[in-house]
Amino acid sequence: MEFDKEVDARGLNCPLPILRAKKALAELETGQTVRVLATDPGSVKDFQAFARQTGNELLGQNETPEKVFEFFLRRK
Repeated sequence: MEFDKEVDARGLNCPLPILRAKKALAELETGQTVRVLATDPGSVKDFQAFARQTGNELLGQNETPEKVFEFFLRRK
C-alpha cells in the first residue's frame, strides 16, 4: 500500500504511537496517508478507536512475522 509519510513507533508504548500518528496526520493534506509501525499489542485496539473518534480512515492493518503492527491511516 502506498503512503505519504511513515511513523516508526516501534518500542514505544501507548499512547505514544497514537500521539506520533496524530502529529503526522496533522502535517498531511486531506486524503494523504500515513503508515505507522508499532510493537505494542494494545495499539491494534487503540488505532481502531482513534480512527472512529477522529474521523480519519483506518485503511488497513497487518502484523508481520516479527510482531510489528503496521497501520495505514488516511487523513480526513
